[in-house]
Amino acid sequence: MIVCVCRRVSDREIARHARAGMSFDDIQFELGVATQCGQCEGCARDVVAQCNPLHPVAAVQSEVHSHAGESSAHVQDSAARPCPGCGCGAAG
Repeated sequence: MIVCVCRRVSDREIARHARAGMSFDDIQFELGVATQCGQCEGCARDVVAQCNPLHPVAAVQSEVHSHAGESSAHVQDSAARPCPGCGCGAAG
């Protein structure tokens, strides 16, 4: 999915760079994401955060699963919500 329309940068490109250890600032410099209109910055940062090896999203979701009284359907529903900033589809 295209995250940055101005520079035609996809979530896969952002994720690939983030998994290679690049920070958001490095990715912004390399790909030009969030350097034009800025509407994609929040979603681009979310993609980078999801790929951060120090704070993986899976670890957070597994902690939520371990809480008593919460159903996995509730967790899946909240994980499927689009980014509140732009509705890009990244987990919000």
